[in-house]
Amino acid sequence: MPAARNCSAAHAMVSRLEGNPVIRPQSCPDPISRRSRLSLENRTIVSRSARIAAPVSSTYSPSPGGTMAGTGPRPPIIAGATCGSNTGGSGTPNQGLSTAGVWANPAGARIVLSSTTNPGQRWEERVWYTRVIGILSGGTTPRKSRTAAAGGPSPRNPVATLVSWTLSFLRPYRWRTVAIVILSVTEIGLAALAPWPLKVMVDNVLGGAALPTTLGSLLPAALAGRAAGLLLVVVVAGLLVQLAAEVVRMIHTQMQVDMGQRIVYALRETLLAHLQALPLRHHVLTRTAASVYRLDADAYCVDDLVIGGIFPLSLATLNLGVMFAVLLYLDATLALLSLSVAPFLYLCLRHYSRTMTDRAERVKTLESTLIERAFEILSSIAAVKSFTRERHELQRFSRSGTETMRARLGLTWQESLFSLTVTSVTLAGTALVLVVGGLHVLAGTLTIGSLLVVLAYLAAVYNPISEIARTTGSLQQAVVSARRVREIFALTPELPDAPGAIDAIGISGYVRFDRVDFSYDGERPVLADVSFEARPGEMVALVGLTGAGKTTIASLIPRLFEPDGGRVLVDGIDVSRYALQSLRARIALVPQDPVIFTGTIADNIRYGRLDASDADVEAAARAAHLHSFVERLPLGYRTEVAETGASLSGGERQRIGIARAVLKNAPILILDEPTSSLDAISEEAVFGALRRLRTGRTTLVIAHRLSTIRDATRILVLHEGRVVAHGTHDDLLTSSDLYRGMCARLAVGRSLDEPATVDALLHDLAVS
Repeated sequence: MPAARNCSAAHAMVSRLEGNPVIRPQSCPDPISRRSRLSLENRTIVSRSARIAAPVSSTYSPSPGGTMAGTGPRPPIIAGATCGSNTGGSGTPNQGLSTAGVWANPAGARIVLSSTTNPGQRWEERVWYTRVIGILSGGTTPRKSRTAAAGGPSPRNPVATLVSWTLSFLRPYRWRTVAIVILSVTEIGLAALAPWPLKVMVDNVLGGAALPTTLGSLLPAALAGRAAGLLLVVVVAGLLVQLAAEVVRMIHTQMQVDMGQRIVYALRETLLAHLQALPLRHHVLTRTAASVYRLDADAYCVDDLVIGGIFPLSLATLNLGVMFAVLLYLDATLALLSLSVAPFLYLCLRHYSRTMTDRAERVKTLESTLIERAFEILSSIAAVKSFTRERHELQRFSRSGTETMRARLGLTWQESLFSLTVTSVTLAGTALVLVVGGLHVLAGTLTIGSLLVVLAYLAAVYNPISEIARTTGSLQQAVVSARRVREIFALTPELPDAPGAIDAIGISGYVRFDRVDFSYDGERPVLADVSFEARPGEMVALVGLTGAGKTTIASLIPRLFEPDGGRVLVDGIDVSRYALQSLRARIALVPQDPVIFTGTIADNIRYGRLDASDADVEAAARAAHLHSFVERLPLGYRTEVAETGASLSGGERQRIGIARAVLKNAPILILDEPTSSLDAISEEAVFGALRRLRTGRTTLVIAHRLSTIRDATRILVLHEGRVVAHGTHDDLLTSSDLYRGMCARLAVGRSLDEPATVDALLHDLAVS
């Protein structure tokens, strides 16, 4: 079943929770697929293995790949991270990647997911990153003892979930966190001591009141009776307390910043690992700049939330407790008055936080779009210059930048209003305490020094609150960034290796497609009922017009995508049963435009086998007809190449890609028109190397040139995702009108990608 149908089934199931009748299928149409059983208030809905991502985004609307995404109110995740099975309904079970979980929809109904292959037990995690993902996506780590069932745990508050998710990053830094807590307590203690030297100075030194018995017993008798000596002691004590507080604050701040940076880079590494683990389908449908923005800017959310939110809030709360206790000791009335601002602060926070969250989310979205726009312009700079569209692109960027700037200024303005409101409330509270405290001083029930201590404590409590208010906009952006990061972690990675996965070492490379179906979006089929085989020593050519499915076939063998139906087999074994990394290590892929990484030419060739020696690299370059070019360079194989290989010609990039494949020495070789950018002499030399390379190997080549097609053992003619003809070159010239028409146009130098050629061939095919 295509991914969209899976997703639609899940979407329809969720919509039924709004009050519509519940559809209850009696059986699963595909016995191969693992089923997800969803229990809803003692009723059961059995759905096909839909890939359902935790609703981290909002309203349920199907997206390509079968995940649930959208915008709007987001129901809280009760437990679990991503839940689902296969990537697109291929019938291959997801061996424990997903975590059972519970959702609460706006109507309050609960949906419980559990594995029917082992009732009452959560699916096991099989890959190293799934345990991390279970935490990062806001859920809990699956354990056998925890069973999701009706009447189970109540829905978690989204804020509590976010706090729990943020605090999970502190686990590797337990002792550092303990040290920070101790320093925080020490800092609060010193802050509590700081006003007392001033009180002694005002009341006892300047006011002439007798020293408290405890303090007097600590001082020499001669010093206690002299005002000048007592003044010196009090000033020195005050300076020492302030100096100690500053030293503790410095160490405290440095440790917080150090831990925050470590957490950010750890999050980036984990996020990059997860992005790499996502199916290729996700990267095809997602803009690269959007992923880079989340990896770069959004990854700072944890640092902003921990260092700028949780720690200051915790410190302010502890401060409040200590200071309030001392205030109660000094004057209970003033202590209670200091709390009078709390309801107003709560109302302010509640009012402003709602709109600031929406504004912060809009700012993040616009900033991400702006970065995407710049990335698109710079990555397509050759086209921009050739069409003289610099002004046009600058205007587009300027419009996006203006919109982003206005959204940012709107958020900053609201943040300033919130800060002003909070400051006004705290000033009103301070003024109220000052008035009542002054009356107490006039009445003789409170000393001036004690009033100064009260005011100092109020400042110690109110200042962190005001600081948090001033940075609320940044905190709201951090919350939005955290949600965006969790959206990535909620996406289901590539299917992990099944229990008992087979190592692909020693495979001969016999490839067989058995009635394979595939679609990228779950709606428009790209491949339909494709069957063929390729044996070791054979070169099978795939020919067809643009969009016929040639590259898709090549992508299914290394499991860059999962088929929606049918099977892809290597040596008679379904590729899903092989260990994924082991399988891909036995497949060499040479794309039409090989990716060139920043580094030396040797580094780029060695990408095919990282442990290759310099001699191996040179031998591979010779086989790819690249060595003569490299030895003419001043630094030879140590020559640095420009980003994306911009300093190399198309033919040189292709030869580097071929050299990688030679170096990898894999039993399955997949070539996507590997000589399209080569001249005739280089092409013949490279083909000679490829003929030697493919000896004893299975070679699939996506062919756009007549010379490539003629060299094939067998040719598959593809049209609209189906194999419409197959055979040798001579056989197909007599049996296939489409193939004969393609060869006729290739013979006169036409390309199969040209619109005119495609239209002419389709017209000829329709007429025939």
